[in-house]
Amino acid sequence: MNTSVLTSTSSSGANPRIGENVPILNKWRVLTWAIFALVLIAAPHVFSSGLALTMLSQMGYLIIICLSYNILLGQGGMLSFGHAVYVGLGAFIAIHVLNKVGDGAFALPVSLIPLVGGVAGAFFAILLGYVTTRKSGTTFAMITLGIGELVASMALMFPEFFGGEGGISTDRVVGQPFMGITFGPSIQMYYLIALYCFVCTALMFAFTRTPLGRMLNAVRDNPERVEFIGYNTHKVRYFSFIIAGFFAGIGGGLMVLHFEIITAMDSLNAIRSGTYLLFTFLGGATLFFGPIIGAVLMVLAMILLSELTQAWMLYLGLIFLFMVMFAPGGVASIIMVNVRVIKFHRFGPLVLPYVALAITGLLAFLGVAALIEMIYHLQMNAIMSTQLTFMRQTLDVANTTHWLVVGGWTVVTLALFLWARRGFVQRWHHQQELIEADIRQLQEGVAA
Repeated sequence: MNTSVLTSTSSSGANPRIGENVPILNKWRVLTWAIFALVLIAAPHVFSSGLALTMLSQMGYLIIICLSYNILLGQGGMLSFGHAVYVGLGAFIAIHVLNKVGDGAFALPVSLIPLVGGVAGAFFAILLGYVTTRKSGTTFAMITLGIGELVASMALMFPEFFGGEGGISTDRVVGQPFMGITFGPSIQMYYLIALYCFVCTALMFAFTRTPLGRMLNAVRDNPERVEFIGYNTHKVRYFSFIIAGFFAGIGGGLMVLHFEIITAMDSLNAIRSGTYLLFTFLGGATLFFGPIIGAVLMVLAMILLSELTQAWMLYLGLIFLFMVMFAPGGVASIIMVNVRVIKFHRFGPLVLPYVALAITGLLAFLGVAALIEMIYHLQMNAIMSTQLTFMRQTLDVANTTHWLVVGGWTVVTLALFLWARRGFVQRWHHQQELIEADIRQLQEGVAA
């Protein structure tokens, strides 16, 4: 299913009818934000284990970071390979300030440390962003990559600030407790992250409704026309870059409070920036809630998927390739196009094609995964043992029959998947044509 040809939705998440003036707050948005707040409050009570609480905390600050990245990518069309610079530098400033607070140099509530990171992120965005945002497109991407590598290389040059290879550690339990809150227990830390997550998400959504946010969309779509009507596209990109840096720094400050340690190798390099890019894209950069999905997927991949298989990065690469080819709008766009179909009561004829697509896709994935695990085991672990366990089945990489069975299974199921996908695409396009006809009838009825 190629969603890029099925829908065109604004990056702010709104999809109003022609001529309709959608208010900033309506009953549906109020309900959505209420549900979001309720989920943040109830999540640690539903998933109460230590691992689950750690994952929820990571999701919280990664939502802020991915949404801040999407200000550049989704809102402004600026492909950045250096977003980790502002997350990482904000985190380092925050941890130094926290250590000073712990040493008694001055008093500052621990709950405000993420704002210190935000101010630091904005400062470095002001410092580096003016040159970075003078260009757009490929040139912008290359400049951000260069700046990212420059800052990452400075980590070993200034060990007093970056802590060298060992990084810098801290203790978040400093100062006098407020109403018994020390932020020592993980649950207290989670709720601080959840509060920042909710407020920052709301502020970034509000930014998409401001004149600057709207102008940033215009600069993304048609910079020549924006220049023609008298706006400075460089200033629009620059101010938006600073805002993105501020929220990225807040995410970095929360990351420091959560882990109580920061290293340059894990927070400043291009791999980290690429991770933010990858999961923001997978979640869906064209819709506001897409990066939220991407942040959740990031934590699940890095913690759960990495525990299931040593080849987890290869799976991520294949998923990314699949999404680029068949759903470039990400998971969020898949959700929205199906919501559109349901809204026009055209989902019924797609149920069976969806079931066929899901079953054949699952069978094909199992075949591909088995081949990947066998190849990876052959390269990495065959010296210790030629056998591995996959889906409770024992596979032997030294047995030719096993290779033939798995290879045959993969070929057959992939063929079935492609056959099911062809039928699904035909049925899907037919339903889209019917929806377009319904829309024309509605417009004719309004005009009459």
